[in-house]
Amino acid sequence: MFQIIPAIDIIDGKCVRLTQGDYSQKKTYNENPLEVAKMFEDAGIKRLHLVDLDGAKNKKITNAKVLETIASKTNLHIDFGGGVQSDDDIRLAFDCGAKQITGGSIAVKNPELFEEWLKRFGSEAIILGADARNEKIAVSGWEEDSGVWVYDFVGEWIAKGVKYTISTDVAKDGLLQGPSADLYKKMQAQFPDLQVIASGGVSSMQDLEDLAELNIFGVIVGKAIYEGRVTLKEIEKRFL
Repeated sequence: MFQIIPAIDIIDGKCVRLTQGDYSQKKTYNENPLEVAKMFEDAGIKRLHLVDLDGAKNKKITNAKVLETIASKTNLHIDFGGGVQSDDDIRLAFDCGAKQITGGSIAVKNPELFEEWLKRFGSEAIILGADARNEKIAVSGWEEDSGVWVYDFVGEWIAKGVKYTISTDVAKDGLLQGPSADLYKKMQAQFPDLQVIASGGVSSMQDLEDLAELNIFGVIVGKAIYEGRVTLKEIEKRFL
């Protein structure tokens, strides 16, 4: 079943959204992320994508308290990312209640450690973050371009046991101009067993319908919900 996965991005303990990963283009939607998470849960949502944007910048988990609060006060299946760079970080994330962690920069910059996590925690617990700009992998809160083709990158990691990937087209993120269906189509065609989670650009129910037709695992929705382009009621009616 196609999964709709709302995103909560955290800066200074608050629920925010960036545009194209730019920290200077920040909009705060709610001072209390737990309130937002409960609203999602009340609508019938099962999964949550929680991102520690301070952590992504600081290269270590910074908003563990928010993760712990949401995990202990809801039944949402939380996938956590942002600043998971060390054994201490990943242990902290799982101890605070994350069911999965997403590693993007780490898979580029410290592949040995990421591979070790895959072996230790298993492919259900570790999601590969494959964020791309012009089909090249972008790392460190999208501030760096690695020069690596996204499909080569994903293919290498599938060979090492990756089962899930979240792929954000940085050029689309936060613009509400539609997702990169082509990127996900190509990925799905090349790697039919991969559980692809689309992210970035969703602006309408039609975008969600179009992505659902690609037979991918799911989609992360952020700004479209916060800006009222897509309502939880519509999502509930069509997808839950």
